[in-house]
Amino acid sequence: MADSKKEKFLEYKGRPLVRCKNTIYYGSMAEPYVICLNILDSKNENGLDISGKVVIQLLNTDPDVSPKEKIVKKSEKQGLFNALDLGAVWLERALKQ
Repeated sequence: MADSKKEKFLEYKGRPLVRCKNTIYYGSMAEPYVICLNILDSKNENGLDISGKVVIQLLNTDPDVSPKEKIVKKSEKQGLFNALDLGAVWLERALKQ
């Protein structure tokens, strides 16, 4: 029998996080903007992979926008938490405009 529950995503500050390999999307594709986090490198400490450099991009989700205009902001941070924290601020500000 099929379960009628919606699949819940992991959330950060009330917005969904979706991961595919080394790319994490933060936010909802139904909103005008999302954050894309690309983990460039990682190191293994005590059996856990710890992210190194992470590229953060604020992306416009409008399908009519040209690929050049999709990337609104871009930066690079050391560590996933630092990148996600900056991305959350960018997304919050972009969605308030």
